[in-house]
Amino acid sequence: MQHAVIMAGGSGTRLWPLSREGRPKQLLRLFGGKSLLRIAFERLNGLMPPEQIYVITSRQQLPAIAAELPELPAANLLGEPCPRDTAPAVGLAAHLVAQRDPNGTMGVFTADHIIQPIDQFRESVAKAYAAAERYPDVLVTFGIKPTGPHTGYGYIHRGRRLDADVFEINAFKEKPDLLTAGMYVASGEYFWNSGMFVWRIPTILAQYARHQPEMNRELAAVAAEYAEESRAKAVLERFSRLQKISVDFAIMEKADRVAVIEMPCRWLDVGSWTSLAEIFPADDAGNVLAAPNVATLGAGKNIFVSETGHLIAAVGVDDLIVVHSPDATLVCRKQDAQRIKELVQKLERPEPPSE
Repeated sequence: MQHAVIMAGGSGTRLWPLSREGRPKQLLRLFGGKSLLRIAFERLNGLMPPEQIYVITSRQQLPAIAAELPELPAANLLGEPCPRDTAPAVGLAAHLVAQRDPNGTMGVFTADHIIQPIDQFRESVAKAYAAAERYPDVLVTFGIKPTGPHTGYGYIHRGRRLDADVFEINAFKEKPDLLTAGMYVASGEYFWNSGMFVWRIPTILAQYARHQPEMNRELAAVAAEYAEESRAKAVLERFSRLQKISVDFAIMEKADRVAVIEMPCRWLDVGSWTSLAEIFPADDAGNVLAAPNVATLGAGKNIFVSETGHLIAAVGVDDLIVVHSPDATLVCRKQDAQRIKELVQKLERPEPPSE
């Protein structure tokens, strides 16, 4: 049987003040009135029934996820005991799905991307499931054809062809500098790393056992006690001791056989407010309007964001990000967008008052 797991545990601090711990970016209704999580679910819902779709997220977010995706059975909402990056999260999901279908095939998909068109996405995903079942010892990932030398993405170096749509991977490359990224793109041999995967469940568990044996043992123990309320404290303590590491570093870069299938889609990581410039329309002055009620006078190349009809008015300002939320308003220069995370950390740890 085929299963799909949506990873939805991110906090999205770079999208503050709309994205908060209790309502992270994947739940923001900025995209045609839908959340990124809802969009991710609908992309998969055409490939398999809801009973075979899971979401793994933080336990604190489970009620909000359940409200967003009422189609999913409650047992398909998997709560991480605490955040430990994607390797523990994916491993835990694999162990939990294996309890129901130990010989199944499992895909792992993100909840914070815009991927279009949906038909092409589904076609690539169907090919990946078929490849994982045709080559049961191979971990399959998706490669996005670069549209330019982006320095914020990881890259995949494509190797020899296994069949019409499947290529072995020579190497994973971390976020390169601009010159190196340009060389990758010019060669035509590199994809952007999508962070999405498909594999046989026995295969991924075997790779965890081989390359992360201690983590795998702990995850097996956590999965065995996961549903026992009386063991919640012990499960949290065990999970919190796991190494905080991504599945790319922990498994994919070490795995015995890894292959890539191209996903020829428009793919956008909604990782910061500036990324909205690639999604939302701009007015004649270059202002990106991710808000329903904006008035400008002599203002250009700004990004305005709001989920409500609250009026945002700007006069004579350029290159700003302005985000309205019910209890906070953000104003910053676009060039400082990556510092929003730093601001959130400062707000969470206020300086003690001077004596």
